[in-house]
Amino acid sequence: MIVKKNLSLKDIFKFSGQHLIWLFPWMLLVASVYYFTHWKSITIPWLPLSLIGTAVAFYLGFKNNQAYDRIWEARKIWGAMVNSSRKFATLIKNYQSEENKTDEDEVALRKQIILRHIAWLYQLRSQLLVPTKWEHVSLNGIYGFYNQKRRDNLFNDFKEELDEIAQQQYIPEKERNSLETFNNKAVQLLNTQTESIQQLYKTGKINTMQQTDLQAVINSFYDEQGKAERIKNFPFPRNYASHGFVFNCIFIFLLPFGIVGELAKLGDSMIWLSVPVGVIVGWIYVVMELIGDYYENPFEGLRYDIPMFSVCRTIEIDLLQMFGETEIPKPIQSKNGVLL
Repeated sequence: MIVKKNLSLKDIFKFSGQHLIWLFPWMLLVASVYYFTHWKSITIPWLPLSLIGTAVAFYLGFKNNQAYDRIWEARKIWGAMVNSSRKFATLIKNYQSEENKTDEDEVALRKQIILRHIAWLYQLRSQLLVPTKWEHVSLNGIYGFYNQKRRDNLFNDFKEELDEIAQQQYIPEKERNSLETFNNKAVQLLNTQTESIQQLYKTGKINTMQQTDLQAVINSFYDEQGKAERIKNFPFPRNYASHGFVFNCIFIFLLPFGIVGELAKLGDSMIWLSVPVGVIVGWIYVVMELIGDYYENPFEGLRYDIPMFSVCRTIEIDLLQMFGETEIPKPIQSKNGVLL
Protein backbone atom coordinates (compact mmCIF):
# COMPACT_ATOMS: atom_id res chain seq x y z
CA MET A 1 0.00 0.00 0.00
CA ILE A 2 1.32 3.41 -0.95
CA VAL A 3 1.39 5.63 2.15
CA LYS A 4 2.80 8.85 0.72
CA LYS A 5 0.41 11.78 0.46
CA ASN A 6 1.52 12.62 -3.06
CA LEU A 7 3.15 10.53 -5.74
CA SER A 8 6.38 11.86 -7.17
CA LEU A 9 6.95 12.22 -10.91
CA LYS A 10 9.21 9.19 -10.64
CA ASP A 11 6.40 7.13 -9.11
CA ILE A 12 3.96 8.26 -11.78
CA PHE A 13 6.41 7.41 -14.54
CA LYS A 14 7.06 3.96 -13.06
CA PHE A 15 3.33 3.27 -13.04
CA SER A 16 2.37 4.49 -16.49
CA GLY A 17 5.32 6.25 -18.12
CA GLN A 18 6.22 3.26 -20.29
CA HIS A 19 3.07 3.85 -22.31
CA LEU A 20 4.48 7.15 -23.55
CA ILE A 21 6.89 5.04 -25.61
CA TRP A 22 4.12 4.10 -28.02
CA LEU A 23 1.76 7.06 -27.51
CA PHE A 24 4.26 9.67 -28.73
CA PRO A 25 5.30 7.85 -31.95
CA TRP A 26 1.68 7.16 -32.87
CA MET A 27 0.61 10.78 -32.45
CA LEU A 28 3.74 11.96 -34.27
CA LEU A 29 3.15 9.55 -37.16
CA VAL A 30 -0.40 10.77 -37.81
CA ALA A 31 0.64 14.43 -37.52
CA SER A 32 3.56 13.92 -39.90
CA VAL A 33 1.43 12.15 -42.50
CA TYR A 34 -1.14 14.92 -42.44
CA TYR A 35 1.45 17.72 -42.47
CA PHE A 36 3.30 16.41 -45.52
CA THR A 37 0.34 15.04 -47.51
CA HIS A 38 -2.64 17.12 -46.38
CA TRP A 39 -4.88 14.08 -46.80
CA LYS A 40 -8.03 15.42 -45.27
CA SER A 41 -9.62 12.03 -45.78
CA ILE A 42 -7.69 10.65 -42.79
CA THR A 43 -9.25 13.14 -40.38
CA ILE A 44 -12.30 12.36 -38.27
CA PRO A 45 -14.93 14.93 -37.26
CA TRP A 46 -14.55 15.85 -33.61
CA LEU A 47 -18.21 15.27 -32.65
CA PRO A 48 -18.32 11.47 -33.14
CA LEU A 49 -14.85 11.13 -31.61
CA SER A 50 -15.92 13.11 -28.55
CA LEU A 51 -18.97 10.86 -28.19
CA ILE A 52 -16.72 7.80 -28.23
CA GLY A 53 -14.40 9.39 -25.67
CA THR A 54 -17.32 10.24 -23.39
CA ALA A 55 -18.69 6.70 -23.60
CA VAL A 56 -15.27 5.22 -22.85
CA ALA A 57 -14.82 7.57 -19.90
CA PHE A 58 -18.15 6.46 -18.41
CA TYR A 59 -17.22 2.82 -18.95
CA LEU A 60 -13.82 3.26 -17.32
CA GLY A 61 -15.41 5.15 -14.45
CA PHE A 62 -17.77 2.25 -13.79
CA LYS A 63 -14.88 -0.22 -13.96
CA ASN A 64 -12.77 1.84 -11.56
CA ASN A 65 -15.65 2.15 -9.08
CA GLN A 66 -16.06 -1.63 -9.03
CA ALA A 67 -12.31 -2.15 -8.68
CA TYR A 68 -12.25 0.29 -5.76
CA ASP A 69 -15.11 -1.61 -4.13
CA ARG A 70 -13.04 -4.81 -4.30
CA ILE A 71 -9.96 -3.32 -2.66
CA TRP A 72 -12.03 -1.45 -0.07
CA GLU A 73 -13.90 -4.63 0.84
CA ALA A 74 -10.53 -6.39 1.20
CA ARG A 75 -9.37 -3.66 3.58
CA LYS A 76 -12.56 -3.97 5.62
CA ILE A 77 -12.02 -7.72 5.87
CA TRP A 78 -8.56 -7.29 7.36
CA GLY A 79 -9.81 -4.50 9.58
CA ALA A 80 -12.47 -6.86 10.95
CA MET A 81 -9.74 -9.42 11.60
CA VAL A 82 -7.87 -6.87 13.71
CA ASN A 83 -10.92 -6.19 15.88
CA SER A 84 -11.93 -9.84 16.20
CA SER A 85 -8.37 -10.89 17.03
CA ARG A 86 -8.16 -8.45 19.92
CA LYS A 87 -11.55 -9.60 21.17
CA PHE A 88 -10.50 -13.24 20.85
CA ALA A 89 -7.29 -12.71 22.83
CA THR A 90 -9.14 -10.84 25.58
CA LEU A 91 -11.68 -13.64 25.95
CA ILE A 92 -9.02 -16.36 25.92
CA LYS A 93 -7.09 -14.56 28.63
CA ASN A 94 -9.94 -13.66 30.95
CA TYR A 95 -12.75 -16.18 30.46
CA GLN A 96 -12.75 -18.67 33.35
CA SER A 97 -15.41 -20.68 35.09
CA GLU A 98 -16.20 -19.83 38.73
CA GLU A 99 -14.86 -23.15 40.00
CA ASN A 100 -11.69 -23.01 37.91
CA LYS A 101 -8.27 -23.13 39.52
CA THR A 102 -5.63 -22.18 37.03
CA ASP A 103 -2.84 -24.70 36.46
CA GLU A 104 0.24 -24.75 34.25
CA ASP A 105 -1.37 -26.90 31.56
CA GLU A 106 -4.25 -24.48 31.21
CA VAL A 107 -1.95 -21.47 30.96
CA ALA A 108 0.10 -23.26 28.30
CA LEU A 109 -3.03 -24.20 26.34
CA ARG A 110 -4.41 -20.66 26.39
CA LYS A 111 -1.08 -19.29 25.26
CA GLN A 112 -0.87 -21.87 22.49
CA ILE A 113 -4.29 -20.83 21.23
CA ILE A 114 -3.08 -17.25 20.87
CA LEU A 115 0.17 -18.29 19.18
CA ARG A 116 -1.77 -20.51 16.79
CA HIS A 117 -4.00 -17.58 15.94
CA ILE A 118 -0.94 -15.53 14.97
CA ALA A 119 0.23 -18.47 12.84
CA TRP A 120 -3.21 -18.54 11.19
CA LEU A 121 -2.94 -14.87 10.23
CA TYR A 122 0.43 -15.33 8.54
CA GLN A 123 -0.73 -18.55 6.90
CA LEU A 124 -3.80 -16.83 5.47
CA ARG A 125 -1.62 -14.03 4.14
CA SER A 126 0.66 -16.56 2.50
CA GLN A 127 -2.28 -18.32 0.83
CA LEU A 128 -3.75 -15.09 -0.48
CA LEU A 129 -0.41 -14.18 -2.08
CA VAL A 130 -0.39 -17.28 -4.29
CA PRO A 131 -0.91 -15.82 -7.80
CA THR A 132 -4.00 -16.70 -9.80
CA LYS A 133 -3.75 -17.00 -13.56
CA TRP A 134 -5.50 -13.69 -14.23
CA GLU A 135 -3.29 -11.57 -11.95
CA HIS A 136 -0.50 -9.40 -13.29
CA VAL A 137 2.37 -11.44 -11.88
CA SER A 138 1.05 -14.54 -13.71
CA LEU A 139 0.81 -13.03 -17.17
CA ASN A 140 3.01 -14.27 -19.97
CA GLY A 141 5.59 -12.12 -21.70
CA ILE A 142 7.33 -8.95 -20.64
CA TYR A 143 4.26 -7.55 -18.84
CA GLY A 144 4.11 -10.45 -16.40
CA PHE A 145 7.90 -10.45 -16.02
CA TYR A 146 7.84 -6.72 -15.24
CA ASN A 147 5.19 -7.11 -12.53
CA GLN A 148 6.87 -10.17 -11.03
CA LYS A 149 10.09 -8.20 -10.81
CA ARG A 150 8.30 -5.32 -9.10
CA ARG A 151 6.83 -7.73 -6.57
CA ASP A 152 10.21 -9.36 -5.95
CA ASN A 153 11.82 -5.95 -5.44
CA LEU A 154 9.13 -4.98 -2.94
CA PHE A 155 9.56 -8.20 -0.98
CA ASN A 156 13.30 -7.70 -1.07
CA ASP A 157 12.89 -4.29 0.60
CA PHE A 158 11.20 -6.08 3.52
CA LYS A 159 13.47 -9.12 3.44
CA GLU A 160 14.67 -8.69 7.02
CA GLU A 161 11.13 -8.57 8.41
CA LEU A 162 9.92 -11.45 6.23
CA ASP A 163 12.88 -13.61 7.24
CA GLU A 164 12.14 -12.82 10.88
CA ILE A 165 8.60 -14.14 10.71
CA ALA A 166 9.69 -17.14 8.62
CA GLN A 167 12.00 -18.18 11.44
CA GLN A 168 9.34 -17.67 14.10
CA GLN A 169 7.49 -20.92 14.81
CA TYR A 170 4.21 -20.25 16.59
CA ILE A 171 2.93 -23.82 16.45
CA PRO A 172 4.67 -27.06 17.50
CA GLU A 173 6.65 -28.97 14.88
CA LYS A 174 4.30 -31.97 15.00
CA GLU A 175 1.28 -29.78 14.31
CA ARG A 176 3.19 -27.90 11.62
CA ASN A 177 4.09 -31.13 9.84
CA SER A 178 0.50 -32.39 10.00
CA LEU A 179 -0.67 -29.33 8.07
CA GLU A 180 1.33 -30.36 5.00
CA THR A 181 -1.34 -32.88 4.01
CA PHE A 182 -4.06 -30.21 3.72
CA ASN A 183 -4.78 -27.93 0.79
CA ASN A 184 -6.14 -25.12 2.97
CA LYS A 185 -3.85 -24.96 5.98
CA ALA A 186 -5.52 -21.84 7.40
CA VAL A 187 -8.86 -23.64 7.71
CA GLN A 188 -7.21 -26.53 9.53
CA LEU A 189 -5.63 -24.11 12.00
CA LEU A 190 -9.08 -22.72 12.79
CA ASN A 191 -10.39 -26.26 13.19
CA THR A 192 -7.62 -26.94 15.71
CA GLN A 193 -8.61 -23.77 17.54
CA THR A 194 -12.11 -25.13 17.97
CA GLU A 195 -10.68 -28.37 19.35
CA SER A 196 -8.63 -26.41 21.88
CA ILE A 197 -11.64 -24.35 22.96
CA GLN A 198 -13.59 -27.57 23.37
CA GLN A 199 -10.78 -28.96 25.52
CA LEU A 200 -11.01 -25.93 27.81
CA TYR A 201 -14.75 -26.53 28.10
CA LYS A 202 -14.50 -30.25 28.79
CA THR A 203 -11.95 -29.72 31.55
CA GLY A 204 -14.17 -27.12 33.20
CA LYS A 205 -11.87 -24.17 32.50
CA ILE A 206 -14.68 -22.24 30.81
CA ASN A 207 -18.45 -22.53 31.04
CA THR A 208 -21.02 -23.05 28.30
CA MET A 209 -21.68 -19.36 27.63
CA GLN A 210 -17.96 -18.60 27.42
CA GLN A 211 -17.39 -21.51 25.08
CA THR A 212 -20.20 -20.23 22.86
CA ASP A 213 -18.72 -16.73 22.76
CA LEU A 214 -15.26 -18.01 21.87
CA GLN A 215 -16.61 -20.25 19.13
CA ALA A 216 -18.58 -17.31 17.72
CA VAL A 217 -15.34 -15.36 17.33
CA ILE A 218 -13.67 -18.32 15.61
CA ASN A 219 -16.68 -18.55 13.29
CA SER A 220 -16.14 -14.89 12.41
CA PHE A 221 -12.60 -15.77 11.34
CA TYR A 222 -14.05 -18.42 9.02
CA ASP A 223 -16.34 -15.74 7.58
CA GLU A 224 -13.57 -13.21 6.99
CA GLN A 225 -11.29 -15.81 5.44
CA GLY A 226 -14.11 -16.87 3.12
CA LYS A 227 -14.72 -13.27 2.08
CA ALA A 228 -11.03 -12.76 1.30
CA GLU A 229 -10.89 -16.01 -0.68
CA ARG A 230 -13.97 -14.94 -2.63
CA ILE A 231 -12.21 -11.78 -3.80
CA LYS A 232 -8.99 -13.68 -4.49
CA ASN A 233 -10.53 -16.56 -6.41
CA PHE A 234 -13.30 -14.73 -8.27
CA PRO A 235 -11.83 -12.38 -10.89
CA PHE A 236 -13.30 -9.07 -11.87
CA PRO A 237 -15.77 -10.09 -14.65
CA ARG A 238 -13.60 -10.42 -17.72
CA ASN A 239 -16.25 -9.00 -20.06
CA TYR A 240 -16.12 -5.69 -18.19
CA ALA A 241 -12.34 -5.68 -18.01
CA SER A 242 -11.62 -6.87 -21.56
CA HIS A 243 -14.21 -4.76 -23.36
CA GLY A 244 -13.15 -1.67 -21.44
CA PHE A 245 -9.57 -2.25 -22.58
CA VAL A 246 -10.65 -2.74 -26.20
CA PHE A 247 -12.85 0.38 -26.18
CA ASN A 248 -9.98 2.39 -24.74
CA CYS A 249 -7.60 1.14 -27.43
CA ILE A 250 -10.09 2.05 -30.17
CA PHE A 251 -10.49 5.57 -28.81
CA ILE A 252 -6.75 6.17 -28.46
CA PHE A 253 -6.18 4.80 -31.98
CA LEU A 254 -8.72 7.25 -33.43
CA LEU A 255 -7.71 10.17 -31.21
CA PRO A 256 -4.93 11.72 -33.38
CA PHE A 257 -7.15 11.64 -36.48
CA GLY A 258 -9.65 13.90 -34.74
CA ILE A 259 -7.18 16.23 -33.03
CA VAL A 260 -5.04 16.86 -36.10
CA GLY A 261 -8.06 17.83 -38.20
CA GLU A 262 -9.27 20.35 -35.63
CA LEU A 263 -5.86 21.97 -35.08
CA ALA A 264 -5.15 22.10 -38.82
CA LYS A 265 -7.99 24.61 -39.11
CA LEU A 266 -5.77 27.04 -37.18
CA GLY A 267 -2.89 26.74 -39.66
CA ASP A 268 -0.29 24.20 -40.75
CA SER A 269 2.08 25.05 -37.93
CA MET A 270 -0.58 24.07 -35.40
CA ILE A 271 -0.67 20.53 -36.77
CA TRP A 272 2.36 19.68 -34.64
CA LEU A 273 0.47 20.79 -31.54
CA SER A 274 -1.68 17.69 -32.00
CA VAL A 275 1.27 15.56 -30.86
CA PRO A 276 1.53 16.80 -27.24
CA VAL A 277 -2.23 17.25 -26.97
CA GLY A 278 -2.85 13.72 -28.21
CA VAL A 279 -0.19 12.26 -25.93
CA ILE A 280 -1.66 13.98 -22.87
CA VAL A 281 -5.27 12.98 -23.62
CA GLY A 282 -4.28 9.43 -24.55
CA TRP A 283 -2.11 9.07 -21.44
CA ILE A 284 -5.00 10.18 -19.21
CA TYR A 285 -7.20 7.41 -20.64
CA VAL A 286 -4.38 4.89 -20.26
CA VAL A 287 -3.92 5.81 -16.60
CA MET A 288 -7.66 5.46 -15.99
CA GLU A 289 -7.50 1.96 -17.46
CA LEU A 290 -4.40 0.99 -15.45
CA ILE A 291 -5.79 2.17 -12.11
CA GLY A 292 -8.87 -0.01 -12.44
CA ASP A 293 -6.80 -2.89 -13.80
CA TYR A 294 -4.42 -3.01 -10.84
CA TYR A 295 -6.88 -2.31 -8.03
CA GLU A 296 -9.24 -5.11 -9.03
CA ASN A 297 -6.79 -7.63 -7.48
CA PRO A 298 -6.00 -6.49 -3.91
CA PHE A 299 -3.99 -9.57 -2.85
CA GLU A 300 -1.22 -9.69 -5.46
CA GLY A 301 1.52 -8.42 -3.18
CA LEU A 302 2.19 -5.32 -5.28
CA ARG A 303 2.68 -1.82 -3.92
CA TYR A 304 -0.98 -0.92 -4.59
CA ASP A 305 -2.45 -3.78 -2.54
CA ILE A 306 -3.65 -4.41 1.02
CA PRO A 307 -0.73 -4.24 3.52
CA MET A 308 -1.45 -7.69 4.94
CA PHE A 309 2.00 -8.13 6.44
CA SER A 310 1.70 -4.88 8.38
CA VAL A 311 -1.78 -5.81 9.63
CA CYS A 312 -0.56 -9.25 10.74
CA ARG A 313 2.33 -7.68 12.63
CA THR A 314 -0.02 -5.20 14.34
CA ILE A 315 -2.22 -8.04 15.59
CA GLU A 316 0.83 -10.07 16.57
CA ILE A 317 2.18 -7.26 18.74
CA ASP A 318 -1.17 -6.63 20.44
CA LEU A 319 -1.75 -10.29 21.27
CA LEU A 320 1.75 -10.94 22.57
CA GLN A 321 1.58 -7.89 24.81
CA MET A 322 -1.79 -8.99 26.16
CA PHE A 323 -0.18 -12.20 27.35
CA GLY A 324 2.80 -10.48 28.94
CA GLU A 325 5.45 -11.47 26.40
CA THR A 326 8.64 -9.46 26.59
CA GLU A 327 10.16 -10.26 23.20
CA ILE A 328 7.89 -8.18 21.02
CA PRO A 329 8.63 -7.65 17.31
CA LYS A 330 8.76 -4.12 15.97
CA PRO A 331 5.90 -2.70 13.88
CA ILE A 332 6.38 -2.79 10.13
CA GLN A 333 7.57 0.56 8.85
CA SER A 334 7.00 1.81 5.33
CA LYS A 335 9.92 1.75 2.95
CA ASN A 336 10.19 4.01 -0.08
CA GLY A 337 6.66 5.18 0.66
CA VAL A 338 5.19 1.65 0.56
CA LEU A 339 3.78 -0.47 3.37
CA LEU A 340 3.79 -4.22 2.76
